[in-house]
Amino acid sequence: MDTLVRMDHEPDTLIEYFYKWEQLKPDNVFLKQPVGDNFIDYTWAEAGRQARIMATYLNSLGLPPKSNIGLVSKNCAHWIIADLAILISGHVSVPFYPTLTGPQLRQVLEHSECRVLFIGKLDGWDAVKMSVPAGIQKIAFPAYIPTAPPVDTDAVQWGDILNTNKPLSGNPLPEKEDLFTIIYTSGTTGNPKGVMITYDAVTAVMGKTQEQMRYDVIEARFFSYLPLCHIAERNVVEATGIGMGGTIYFAESLDTFARNLAVARPTHFLAVPRIWTKFQLGILAKIPQSKLDTLMKIPVVSSLIKRKIRQGLGLNDARLIITGAAPMPISLIQWFRRLGIIIQEAYGMTENLGAVSMMPADKLKDGTVGRVNEGMEIRTDPQTGEVQTKSRWNMLGYYREPELTAATIREGWLYTGDVGEVDREGFLRITGRVKEMYKSPKGEYIAPSQIEFGFADNNHIEQVCVTGQQLPQPIALIVLSETARQTDRQTVAQGLQQTLDALNERVHNYERVRKLIVMKEPWTVENDLMTPTMKMKRNVIDARYGTRYEPWFGREEVIVWED
Repeated sequence: MDTLVRMDHEPDTLIEYFYKWEQLKPDNVFLKQPVGDNFIDYTWAEAGRQARIMATYLNSLGLPPKSNIGLVSKNCAHWIIADLAILISGHVSVPFYPTLTGPQLRQVLEHSECRVLFIGKLDGWDAVKMSVPAGIQKIAFPAYIPTAPPVDTDAVQWGDILNTNKPLSGNPLPEKEDLFTIIYTSGTTGNPKGVMITYDAVTAVMGKTQEQMRYDVIEARFFSYLPLCHIAERNVVEATGIGMGGTIYFAESLDTFARNLAVARPTHFLAVPRIWTKFQLGILAKIPQSKLDTLMKIPVVSSLIKRKIRQGLGLNDARLIITGAAPMPISLIQWFRRLGIIIQEAYGMTENLGAVSMMPADKLKDGTVGRVNEGMEIRTDPQTGEVQTKSRWNMLGYYREPELTAATIREGWLYTGDVGEVDREGFLRITGRVKEMYKSPKGEYIAPSQIEFGFADNNHIEQVCVTGQQLPQPIALIVLSETARQTDRQTVAQGLQQTLDALNERVHNYERVRKLIVMKEPWTVENDLMTPTMKMKRNVIDARYGTRYEPWFGREEVIVWED
């Protein structure tokens, strides 16, 4: 039903927030797409015009109402515009990771039953596009550089659609209980699952977290670079950006990331722990820790150093700095805090919109993932300690997976798979994953992630995986940082040994790590050892290296360098 947006109440759906700003400030910049040293600006009115024309085209295809429409692209302005077009046309947005291989993309396209696929900025699309099932209508984003070739010559081109269609009039509104999106999980274990999320779930989270998300900031700016198909980026950047009427900047490429971030100067910034580790290593490459410690003891110099580092990162205007998607070592959070960068950890999963808890800015409690959000109920299993959640924003279920849904949601409670506890002040502590914990040969439970935190202070270590379920004691697989790779092996080995000795003094006997294995190959998305959200795939690591664990364990030396 077409209707004007009423301004006397808070919008009920995300698309209604967009209509609100489209009407109130049509000429303000909504999206800023970098191209070299310049930007292509898209105002609220222009983004709306293109989204409405695309909605007209989607409706001309004769699709059944509420059809699933796919979207595969790196983050860019037209990712957001295409998402809006899908919503305006009354269909369901189904975004996919831009790093998927051909077989992986085919699997989720077939499982999601997508009728249409938007295609944008991608690497190696020519090798992937043959996997798109026949019968799916492809629509290619425009190239931001005029001389660049089309994204996909076989697809209908975005520019041609704009030139031959008129904008959809009015403001079509969905019902709150309608399906807003299907988000496929990153697949840390097995095939990705399609999480079904309603419009009501999204606006419920937005309404309950406005204070934490700093809706009071004027002229809010966001920087989008983590995959927009992930729940954290979708919430913190897209939904909050649209909810606040803010401006969203994008990263053009990995090479321009730092420059793009410095120009954007976001007021709201989200980064996963791996990004914070890279920021730390970059700072220490310019100012060694010993020199930094000395300078930080001098009051006036300390203030200058803090400001220079924040400006260098592009975070001098940041009013909300969030980390999530994976556990972040306490020592790393405290390291940045000493530089005046207050990182607030948030916790959740796709199945509950990533909105279980968040660290309050005015009451930091290290060792927890923040205070449980208003509107979120939590209980823990008395036997396993598994965290279970109940809220308006729990998922409807997994698309076309009734058995998996029944195993995950029981009597309204979502079984997260995380182990944790809530303290008297309502702060949540996560201590491991139910499926990651294993019994040692002697029968004691070992939580790898808690042991891994013991390696966080060693700047020679970029990635670590504690494993060895069938071994007498755990072992740790280590990926060295760039700094360590440029340092002589003996110095690195001494530092690793000191870290290991300190760790083993703090843990139970059965948790003591017997061997450190220094890996030759980093774990990346490309070699399938990391998810697109930079979480390591333990099961894939074990499958790839498991046959070597016992020989490594039997070596005489404590630190083993992979052959």
